Amino acid sequence: MSHKTLLRTGPLLQGGVSPYGPLRLPGEHGLALPSGFRGREVARSGCKVAGLTWHAAPDGGACFPDGEGWIYVSNSELPLLGGAAALRFRADGSVADAYRILSGTDLNCAGGATPWHTWLSCELGHRGRVFECDPYGSRAARPRLAMGRFKHEAAACDPERRVVYMTEDEPDGCFYRFLPGDWGDLTEGTLEVLCASGDWRAVPSPAALFQEARHQVEDARHFDGGDGCHYAGGVCYFTTKGDSGLWAYDAQTSTLDRLCSGVRAITAAPSGDLYVARETTQIDVIAPDRAVTPFLRLEGHDGAELTGLAFSPDGERLYFSARRGRAEGHTFEVTGRFRA
Repeated sequence: MSHKTLLRTGPLLQGGVSPYGPLRLPGEHGLALPSGFRGREVARSGCKVAGLTWHAAPDGGACFPDGEGWIYVSNSELPLLGGAAALRFRADGSVADAYRILSGTDLNCAGGATPWHTWLSCELGHRGRVFECDPYGSRAARPRLAMGRFKHEAAACDPERRVVYMTEDEPDGCFYRFLPGDWGDLTEGTLEVLCASGDWRAVPSPAALFQEARHQVEDARHFDGGDGCHYAGGVCYFTTKGDSGLWAYDAQTSTLDRLCSGVRAITAAPSGDLYVARETTQIDVIAPDRAVTPFLRLEGHDGAELTGLAFSPDGERLYFSARRGRAEGHTFEVTGRFRA
């Protein structure tokens, strides 16, 4: 949970002074970072890392604690050969192991971490499923069919209200929430959709055998291609790729605001800062006072999409991938003096 949260009202303030100072000239791997930060490539599509061939089309990702080390999980947005893999890091930052945690699924785009340390890997294909995966590699992944069958993009857990928010990648996609019967067990529950009235209404048939989930509730609110999703401090932030919007659903007040344009992926640091990947190969930081400034720029990867933003459990390392098409992909780690 973030220690601070974004101020709930007011416009975003573009062009301020970054809390980390200006970006330096690009260094190794084309990473332009502020002074005091450094970056490295930890995995590349088609290349071996700790004995595992790293997957193509790396997309959504998250980090999990692992003793004195941690684990970074990454989805693969490949048709029929998607799934997810994990990198296990030692306390000194070296890679100890790499392994698959989900295989043989379709177009695993984004997803979300749960408070009980599992990874929700979302299928983007028609009637896609949500798979609950074990980032530690001990238990087999399981589909959570009660969470609905649609073009799942991302998921974000709200432990205060005990719901899971989900986005849908359709030109008229919806914003959903899943209410498990028992928090921590996603096998059964109620799927609801956000309506234009601001209320949530149950989706009559989450399996969507005869009618798409997004068309089952007349008053459902529609968005242009739901994309990334992240919950922090009472607010679920999500993006829409069709109009590159960044939205904020305030779960405390049940209000929805469109914050800005030009955003594709999002995560939050323990400081309360939001880190957003732009449509360009740049990551900006949005401070709790709503100031927006550049944090990172990736040179030499024109046309790439930045995906899988996630902080290590201690907040000292930021992970992300740069993917171009469904073949080329590079996964990076940035370390430095992130704000506490």
